[in-house]
Amino acid sequence: MSRFFRAIVVLMLVASCGGGYDSPPRNLDDACSILKQRPQFIKAFKATKRRWDVPVNVQMAILYQESKFDSDARTPYKYVLGVLPMGRQSSAYGYAQALDATWDQYRRETGNRGAKRDNIKDATDFMGWYMNQTREKNGIPLSDAKNQYLAYHEGHTGYARGTYRNKSWLMRVSQKVEDRAEDYRFQLEKCARIR
Repeated sequence: MSRFFRAIVVLMLVASCGGGYDSPPRNLDDACSILKQRPQFIKAFKATKRRWDVPVNVQMAILYQESKFDSDARTPYKYVLGVLPMGRQSSAYGYAQALDATWDQYRRETGNRGAKRDNIKDATDFMGWYMNQTREKNGIPLSDAKNQYLAYHEGHTGYARGTYRNKSWLMRVSQKVEDRAEDYRFQLEKCARIR
């Protein structure tokens, strides 16, 4: 085997190990572990809590559901005849899975024109902005992870119409979000770093 070929193989093996900050944290069921692995998340969550008053555990539970903390998360492809890819199911992208139009509205209304969906600070700030609109339009408390998630998924108008009521799968998911938010809240009480 040539030296060049060996060097390429070693480089590919090292690169495949991953573990960098672009990959999701390990052990997503443990809020303290997530924050220990990704110190920049702590700053983002705290900044959103200060600016928008959204509890950290609620932010984390919704981020888990939307992207599993993957900065590059995207919706699956649609296929024609089960084989030919015809684009993604929606324009949702990044940590918060924000749609293009909603993201553009956030950037305009907040003046954060350089915001990027794959940046945790921008993604959590977006969530804080959106969830405050949900509170204003739909009367959902910021600490209500289940209904905030339903409004996040269905949109403000869809939530007001009750479109989620006919989606048993979404009701199950929203309950999981609520349960995870409660688990994260309990765990975060034991993490001295987030206080």
